[in-house]
Amino acid sequence: MGALASAALLLPLLSAAPPAGADVPEAGVLQGQFARAAERQGVPESVLLAVAYLQSRWDTHGGAPSVTGGYGPMHLTDAVTALDRTAPHHSEGGEDARGDDSRAARTGEDAPLPEPGALPERLRTLERAAALSGIPAEELRTVPAANIEGGAALLAAAQREAGLPASADPADWYGAVARYSGADDSATAATYADDVFDVIRTGETRTTDSGQVVTLPAAPAVAPATGQVASLGLRRPAAGPVECPASVACEWIPAPYEEFGDGDYGNHDKGNRPVSQSIDYIVIHDTEADWNTTLKLVQDPTYVSWQYSLRSSDGHIAQHVPLKDVAWHAGNWFVNAKSVGLEHEGFLTSPDSWYTEAMYRTSARLVRYIAARYDIPLDRQHVLGHDNVPGTVTSSIKNMHTDPGPYWDWAHYFQLLGRPITPSAGPHAGVVTIRPDYSTHQPVYTGCVTAGQACVPHGSGAVRLHTAPSSDAPLVKDIGLRPGGQDSTTGVNDTGARASTGQSFAVAERRGDWTAVWYLGQKAWFRNPVEDPTAVNARGTVLTPREGLAEVPVYGRAYPEASAYPAGVPVQSVSPLPYKLLAGQRYVVGGSTPGEYFFAPVFDPSGHTVVRGQEEYYQIQFGHRIAFVKAADVRVSQD
Repeated sequence: MGALASAALLLPLLSAAPPAGADVPEAGVLQGQFARAAERQGVPESVLLAVAYLQSRWDTHGGAPSVTGGYGPMHLTDAVTALDRTAPHHSEGGEDARGDDSRAARTGEDAPLPEPGALPERLRTLERAAALSGIPAEELRTVPAANIEGGAALLAAAQREAGLPASADPADWYGAVARYSGADDSATAATYADDVFDVIRTGETRTTDSGQVVTLPAAPAVAPATGQVASLGLRRPAAGPVECPASVACEWIPAPYEEFGDGDYGNHDKGNRPVSQSIDYIVIHDTEADWNTTLKLVQDPTYVSWQYSLRSSDGHIAQHVPLKDVAWHAGNWFVNAKSVGLEHEGFLTSPDSWYTEAMYRTSARLVRYIAARYDIPLDRQHVLGHDNVPGTVTSSIKNMHTDPGPYWDWAHYFQLLGRPITPSAGPHAGVVTIRPDYSTHQPVYTGCVTAGQACVPHGSGAVRLHTAPSSDAPLVKDIGLRPGGQDSTTGVNDTGARASTGQSFAVAERRGDWTAVWYLGQKAWFRNPVEDPTAVNARGTVLTPREGLAEVPVYGRAYPEASAYPAGVPVQSVSPLPYKLLAGQRYVVGGSTPGEYFFAPVFDPSGHTVVRGQEEYYQIQFGHRIAFVKAADVRVSQD
């Protein structure tokens, strides 16, 4: 009877929802929907707004699911309906995640996927919201007003089940908010609730993806009853030597370091960083697998590894490999030996893929912590996507992975890192940093579901690069991906003609609404109108071939010269990639490094050696991926 009454109350509201294809509702409609749902369910409006902000930043995403099957502003989860769970990305293609030919290549095999019935409750909250509210599941997925009502019903139920009254004071709802996270451990639930109440205290105003302004006024005096978490009956996170900031929930789920026959071992290497080697990079991945599958893979000694996994629904973090050790995650041994890998639960090619604010926030805190600990610059030359890591040699380029892809919101991520991407030079600057407006910039990608078929329109932080200042001009070529010289494509996994938010390039020419940059040895154009810019002007260090050189080779790793290798350590070839950096072209420098090689072909760390040479390299933004050139080949200047 109660469910029917709730549904009846909703009928006028739901019938007022615009049909598909209708004009976007005017600003204020969504705000009113939050207010009415909060009143009907007896939930403080500020609590409902703050929970929705932490899940979705109040975006509706056109009714499309998140990477973990969450729908609408309240992120009501229905993973069985939403997700086509496929093989994890570390088992696709031919990338050797270790990326070192001192051992046999390690490429994954398809991993078993969990059955739908095994999905945890946190991935099935829409089902419970439907039972509580009486609203059909399809409306909870697609109608914002219904979705908000369903989320409010879940919060109200959590408060009742805790034996607490429907108080008008937000401070009394800490336990219900913690329960809403879906976390099964007390630390993650508390971290989630802390974030929600931080939003309440600081307030937020934002224009959503449906063009509406939603406001949560600041209430700095709210002091939540944090002790309520203790009564939720949640487990404690697994204890262990976690290396995480105090502001996140982090547990220890170790990756195995063990031998498994014939001299082979896995799934990482012991190290002594930063004493033995500096840690210079943080690599952002998405898992292409759900949480349970991700944990199974990283605990398999015959598989690959990474330092941290982050869960999308609530931002929970699991650490698997100590930071001093070298994980096998990026497909480039030079980068692996000098990086930390973060795997984010998600699916690059899920239609209209989106990540929760909860995960973005905990990820940013973790990255800030790692960067401060190892003095890693917080910029896109050192905080890389897996799709920015170069192939080590020509033959490996085509198998390098493409996550987290064009739907990762780098601009928002860097705001959370405290390093927003803003102009640092005037209109005639010699360097630009890519920075389109994520929500309104929606280039067409194909292949999310079917090859050649357009993906669902979605915000993107990447711009497309053409051979001339026209949208009709062919895309620039990537001869590493396509040695035959074919054009790049609009495929969601094709990085051959793509530049992403935060990446900086030297300007080659400006013409009307178009800007050309130097990219993969050629002039590449992207649309960059003054009234709707897709890049900001910047200052930077650039390099060009030194005088007298028509071209210089480009490398995917910075290995030492042959004379640097001691007896017993095989000399690693310094193999150039198929690209050329030509005279007159300029590329932005991301830093310098001596040639270095971590020799680790055996299980026993006493058999490992770090080889460091005299040859100096510069890291550059060469295409969508970084690359290296020898310092002796180039001239450096400020632009």
